[in-house]
Amino acid sequence: MSNTVIHTAQSRGHANHGWLNSYHSFSFAGYYNPQRLHFGALRVLNDDEVAAGMGFGTHPHDNMEIISIPLEGDLLHKDNMGNSTVIKYGDVQLMSAGTGITHSEYNKNNDRPVKFLQIWIIPNQRNVSPRYDQMSLDPNDRHNTLQQIISPNKNDAGLWLHQNAWFHLSKLEKNVTLTYNLKDKNNGVYLFVLSGGLMANGQTLNTRDGFGIWNTDALILEATLETELLIMEVPMLN
Repeated sequence: MSNTVIHTAQSRGHANHGWLNSYHSFSFAGYYNPQRLHFGALRVLNDDEVAAGMGFGTHPHDNMEIISIPLEGDLLHKDNMGNSTVIKYGDVQLMSAGTGITHSEYNKNNDRPVKFLQIWIIPNQRNVSPRYDQMSLDPNDRHNTLQQIISPNKNDAGLWLHQNAWFHLSKLEKNVTLTYNLKDKNNGVYLFVLSGGLMANGQTLNTRDGFGIWNTDALILEATLETELLIMEVPMLN
């Protein structure tokens, strides 16, 4: 028998700092919910909008796999490893913080906001050497299919991280059905709906809803609208 949890868009934590409007699927900063500390190795899922010209000043991280997925606009990244890059829609960025990094993130543009997902994954190795990686993806490669963007394997499609986790993006036309088969039976899947609406193993989901499921082999996705979604398969930590 599978186990499930649903986090509706409206139930998320919310912080509006003026320059930053952020929704938290899990406990983060000033938002604390003991029922929503993490989903397995998925520790943070923040849905951020940063105002024109604004951003996060230099700050530290350690022992976390940090993924940024831009949804709109351009995000300027700088870190103490010497990287100065811009990520935009279609790109994915990954940092293994390991023994420690410092970085900043700013909206590159002065005339429009930047919107992106910031995701933290608890690693399966501590104190690794810090590492930065990013890549550009073709959004057409997720049309009515699964586009792998992250895996544990250096030689596999997408970026790699220090955890037995796989991420996929998909954009489904209305009435298309797709099956996601778990890579590891000990993992769970957390589905985040970027836009649209669908049924996931019988559960109705809408824009910005999150749905977690474990003790299952597969996730059956039935798009009720044109839908874009992120699928995160992660170990279910004790």
